[in-house]
Amino acid sequence: METVEFGQIQEQSYAMKESLRALRTNIQFCGDDIKTILFTSAQPNEGKSTVVFQLARSLTELGKSVLIIDTDMRKSVFVGRLRARIAGKKEIKGLSHYLSGQEPVDGVIYSTNIPKLFMIFAGRSVPNPTEMLEKKYFETLMSVVKNTFDYVLIDTAPIGAAIDAAVVGKHCDGAVMVVAQGEANTRAIAAVKRQLEVAGVPILGAVLNKVRTKKSHYGNYYGNYYGSYYGSYYGNYGNSQGTKSK
Repeated sequence: METVEFGQIQEQSYAMKESLRALRTNIQFCGDDIKTILFTSAQPNEGKSTVVFQLARSLTELGKSVLIIDTDMRKSVFVGRLRARIAGKKEIKGLSHYLSGQEPVDGVIYSTNIPKLFMIFAGRSVPNPTEMLEKKYFETLMSVVKNTFDYVLIDTAPIGAAIDAAVVGKHCDGAVMVVAQGEANTRAIAAVKRQLEVAGVPILGAVLNKVRTKKSHYGNYYGNYYGSYYGSYYGNYGNSQGTKSK
């Protein structure tokens, strides 16, 4: 297994670390049978990929082995944002290479310079990502990685832009919606919820992202961190208007 080096990793503020720990704990309390978790959002730029990566880092701090699978073969951000590279190689092989039969499973799983964190990148952009995800190869991949890693976190394209999340969700133990404060409206969020339910994907909860908080009595200002209302935001999802549970 080859190793990918990340040239840029965002530092975690105290507030971010605390919110990630809360999210991590709630995931653990979902049960030890919840291992493969899909993350999606209503629209682009809600911070979904960053939440996935930072949560994976947080889980590795507990000694858990974590695999991130980037299924967004339309517009992946991981390689560029993290400045991922392999010494002496130009191209990182990814999911599209595996699903098209060009690479075996072990040819697209990379270890990283973060201990216990592993990656499957999206690979080259393809014109038919949804059709490729529907192939038997993806189901085979999920069977292999579920028995290999403690957690598998799957980053998908925003479900408001593509149906990929519903396709991927059939092979996952549950889904988490990432909602950026002040971005997607309640109608769009409710549409994501309905689409996942129609696909039969269990919704574990939601993350309220990009939360700006007021100054605490300690005088610190915590901006743009991950406000983790996981499992309580939108309550039991019975309210399609997207209000918080009381």
